[in-house]
Amino acid sequence: MATSSIVVEKKKLKHPPLEVHELGDKVLRQPAKRVTKIDDELRETVRKMLQTMYSQDGIGLAAPQVGIHKQLVVIDCELEDPEAKPYVLINPEIKKFGSELAKDQEGCLSVPGVFADVVRPDAIEVTYKDESGRLQKLKADGILARVIQHEIDHLNGVMFVDRVDNRLALDQELAKQGFSPKAVKPLA
Repeated sequence: MATSSIVVEKKKLKHPPLEVHELGDKVLRQPAKRVTKIDDELRETVRKMLQTMYSQDGIGLAAPQVGIHKQLVVIDCELEDPEAKPYVLINPEIKKFGSELAKDQEGCLSVPGVFADVVRPDAIEVTYKDESGRLQKLKADGILARVIQHEIDHLNGVMFVDRVDNRLALDQELAKQGFSPKAVKPLA
């Protein structure tokens, strides 16, 4: 279970380095490409993604959310702990899903102000490369498993709102925040 060696201060920047795209933007619906080269340029992208995520109080951010079509995800479920290191997942693949399902509320930096219940497996096993190019395997459950699944969905052009069962409540929440329910692409 390798956490990142790339560490940035967990603080809000007045001008985060990257712009987060929002629901309705076509870039969020395009599948990301596998990362073929792990180099200093990619590590700098990771640094900027972390700064942007922390600036928005996020616990996960996928590269497509900031207009970068690469299979790259940053996650930090422990925003309050300055010592906790983030996860950097390059080309992540879920290898196993647990049999238990859990319903919990999700939100997304690309759909600010909207929260809704989503059912997902409570435990997963994922493989990925870290920012040094080493293959890693991680067994995750609870919030970390949920965030990994949420972010991997982004890599496939899927957003959490696509997984919401209660469409009426979702449509009301979206309308309150100025989003079009037509931007949702239900998976069911």
